[in-house]
Amino acid sequence: MSETHATAPVFPPGRYGRRREGGRRRLLPIVATVIFGVGITGLTYAYYEKYGQTDYTADIIGWNIPSDTEMVVEFRVRVPSGGAAMCMVRARDYDGFEVGRQAVTVRVPEGGGAVEVRQPVRTESKASVGDVMGCRAAG
Repeated sequence: MSETHATAPVFPPGRYGRRREGGRRRLLPIVATVIFGVGITGLTYAYYEKYGQTDYTADIIGWNIPSDTEMVVEFRVRVPSGGAAMCMVRARDYDGFEVGRQAVTVRVPEGGGAVEVRQPVRTESKASVGDVMGCRAAG
């Protein structure tokens, strides 16, 4: 039985060019990962500032279905002092499909606070659930 020892290959000089060092290849993925992480963090912060937490919050109180083509949605909106809110109210059918939508501007008395609103929403067919999709600063 013969025994062979594994050794590093010996290449003839000048035939295959210079061998690269491994340290340089590791630096590029690290730098790219850091740049990507900073970019994602910045993008997350920008979207949070634009669409994230808001002072304009709405809570559903209830809804009423007076006919097959209308739903009345009752909700409470909290608005900061001196502000007005634009809320999007929608009606959905039994299967969850949207059958009506209405934009509502809510004016708040001096000092801010909460306002209760009853908003009729015209529907294409019989609705079964009313929602407030969200509120934001009007104007």
